[in-house]
Amino acid sequence: MKIHKTAIVDPKAKLGKNVEVGPYSTIGPNVTIGLGTKIGQACRLEGFTSIGKNCQIFTGAVIGSPPQDLKFKKGMKSFIKIGDNNVIREYVTINPGTGEGETTVIGNDNLLMAYSHVAHNCRIGNGVIMANVATLAGHVILEDKVVIGGLGGIHQFVRVGTLSIIGGCSKAAQDILPYYLYDGQRATPRGLNIIGLKRAGVSLEVRENLKKSFKLLLNSGLSIPNALKKIKEEVPPGKEIAHLLEFVRASKRGIAR
Repeated sequence: MKIHKTAIVDPKAKLGKNVEVGPYSTIGPNVTIGLGTKIGQACRLEGFTSIGKNCQIFTGAVIGSPPQDLKFKKGMKSFIKIGDNNVIREYVTINPGTGEGETTVIGNDNLLMAYSHVAHNCRIGNGVIMANVATLAGHVILEDKVVIGGLGGIHQFVRVGTLSIIGGCSKAAQDILPYYLYDGQRATPRGLNIIGLKRAGVSLEVRENLKKSFKLLLNSGLSIPNALKKIKEEVPPGKEIAHLLEFVRASKRGIAR
């Protein structure tokens, strides 16, 4: 381990091999840091926080401070679990769950750019990008390979579908459909995320099936139950179509359309 002489690391903290801790950073007693993770300058890691292998955490990040939630009561034991190969840039803030035993979860291979915020009880998948000052309110779910533009804001309890993109300065107050592009002050559907789907190896046939599905869902004038029925009847099945149907059926806040 390479720990700067000005860093304060509680002797009860668990640090793996080849962990680096930069100057003036503080590591609390209940923090676990995995193999090869690098903590930059003036970072603060506290609470019941677990960080995986080969992560990079840059200057001024604060991970594990109490949630910014009036329901959180002093003495609650809640957690943050962060996976492997994450890049957490300057001054990012990540809060643990609200509620006894609750957890904020971040998967693997994510990029959280400077000043972005992950609030209590959020769940972030793998391969997500949050650009500068992107903000998640409490209980938000980001599925895999989501991109949120700079200054984007996601309302409490919103679910953002896999391979979707939300443009900069957009506000998402309802669930964001998977595989789709959204933009505008109030996040509005703009079109299929063709480039993202190509990069993910989704075939032309499946992309065409998704286009047909979204046309029925967004542009046909049908109610959501009738649109889902039409999709099931007229569009060839596949895992992407199945996920889209499940996503819409499971929506609690309604679909942004």
